[in-house]
This record gives sequence, C-alpha cells and structure tokens, in this order.
Amino acid sequence: MSRPDKRSAESITRKGTAKPLSRNPIKGREPALLIEMLRRMLLIRAFDSKLPILSTQNLIRGSSHACLGQEATAVGACLALDAADYVTSTHRGHGHTIAKGAEVKHMMAELLGRADGCCRGKGGSMHIADFSVGMLGANGIVGGGIGIATGAALSSALRASSQVALCFFGEGAVNQGIFLECGNMAALWKLPLILFCENNQFSMSTRPDEVTSTHDLSLRSEGLGIPGSVVDGMDVLAVFDATSAAAKRARNGDGPSFIEASCYRFEGHFLGDGLKYRSSDECGDWRRRDPIPVWRDRLIQNQILTSEQAGEIDQRAEAEVTNAIEFAKTSPLPDRAAVWDHLYA
Repeated sequence: MSRPDKRSAESITRKGTAKPLSRNPIKGREPALLIEMLRRMLLIRAFDSKLPILSTQNLIRGSSHACLGQEATAVGACLALDAADYVTSTHRGHGHTIAKGAEVKHMMAELLGRADGCCRGKGGSMHIADFSVGMLGANGIVGGGIGIATGAALSSALRASSQVALCFFGEGAVNQGIFLECGNMAALWKLPLILFCENNQFSMSTRPDEVTSTHDLSLRSEGLGIPGSVVDGMDVLAVFDATSAAAKRARNGDGPSFIEASCYRFEGHFLGDGLKYRSSDECGDWRRRDPIPVWRDRLIQNQILTSEQAGEIDQRAEAEVTNAIEFAKTSPLPDRAAVWDHLYA
C-alpha cells in the first residue's frame, strides 16, 4: 500500500478557507493586545525549551510533552476568550495553561512534583490544571478533555451564564467516539462549546492521512450540524479572529463551533523522540514559518514596537522562567499525609 502524500507547510488548508498571514489585517487593532500575543508566545517558548534540561537533571516528575511551534494556537485561542471562560487541554498542555493566564512558577513547581505546584504536585505535566484561570486540566487520554469541556458548557447553559468552554485536542481525537457523542449533544442543545483541533500533522508518529478518511476534519463536525472552519495555526491573529467569532456565536446562543488549526510541533511527541518519521526538508519548511519570529517581525514592520523592545520582552520571558525554576527547586515535596486531600467523589 502506498503512503498518502503529506500535507506541506504551504498546503495546510483547503483552498480559500484560511487567509495567508500577509493578508490578515493588523492595522486598527489594539497595540497592547498584539504585544501581549508576542509576550505569551515567548513565555511558552521559554518554558517548554527548558524541559530537556530539567529532564536530564532528573527534576521533572513523569512524562512531559513540549508544544514548541504551536504557541500561536494556544495564545490566539485563549486571548480571544474572557477570563471566566473555561479551557480543557491535551497531554501537551503547558502552552494552553500559560496562555490562559496561569503563573509559570506554580506550573514549574507542578512539573517538579512540588507542594507549591498548581495541583500541589499531584498532577504533573500531563494533568496540569489551574481552576483560578478557568483551566480545567490537561489530559493524558486522547480526546479526554472533550467530555469535560462539554460538561462545563452544559453547566454554563444551565446557569444562564455567558461563559464559553473551549476544548483543545489533536487531530487524532476526531476518530474517538467521545468527539461524536459530545459534539452531537452540544449541537442538539446548542451548548456554548468551541471544539478546537490542533492539527500538528502527527498523532505521535502517524500522519492523519494514514488513519483519517478526509483531509478536511471540519467535515466531521459539519455532519453533526456544527459549523467548521480551517485556520492557519501558525498565524496567531488568524487563530484569534476565528476563535473570537466562535466565542461570539456561543454567547449568542447559537451553539458550538469547530476550528481546525493547521500547525506543526517542532520537536518530537515526547522527550527522546528520534523524529525518524520526518524529513529534514519538511521540518525546515515549517520552521521557516515559526509563529514567534514571524509575528515579532510583523509587529516591528508595522511600528507596533521596536526590535529593542521585542528583545526586552524576550529577555523578561526567559528571566521569568528562570525564576520559576528556582522557585520550584526550593518548594517542598508534598507531605505523604496529604495524599488523599482535595479528592472529589
């Protein structure tokens, strides 16, 4: 059996469905918001770039999965939400948690299994959560966050709240039964739910073309009566606009939306992944579309900030993560007597 052709960095969306970066308007936008997009993407990059070092030092407790390259999906989506809105994540959830506003020092303490972690050291990387910012948790189960987000959306509807629930998941999750079950219920009851698919081109080492019957994943949602769209996931502003439209639709009582953000993870599925399933040309094509330097250069070209100011933002992000590591190292390990605390039945 011949292997299906891969989707290149230049052909990641259906023709006409996603605007190229150069055409996505930036003039007239709030400068503070545009700069905040850069700041949060740099903070995510700084945070996840430290994972290999911490792993080598045997400081990280459990598995961890970096989202390097996917910063635009996390930041664009979360900045389009209100502070009170809900988010659920995947096993690759550091970026989503930071983008939703969590403090990196408590996140780092969680990765190191310390008592000052946002889950008191009990969740670790793959189950990190921070209810104070509406982050209902990362999840080690493929598609596991879909049911949680649908429940949060149902809660919002029952309380007549304006809150929206956004669920991040990978392209592999659209083949899970929970996607169909929850999507059907959300469409039927018009729940304020955003199904946000980060299509980073790989389910571990398997391309979606090999296990999914259609290139256009939004067709799955449209079969449930949920409008779907495809967006360039390397363009933070395009992601922001698509999510803003979906959130507005949800708050207006028009029900759920599906967004497929085509993006690329620069590193392996996990620390130690040899990446033998990719070519250097493919990786190079996508790295040339790195969302952070592309966005930084665009802000500079549009005189939103100077190169010096951009450098200062980068330095502050690095310093914040460095301080977070020191905070985590000095945080105590959890007391064994507290193992049953904060559990729910």
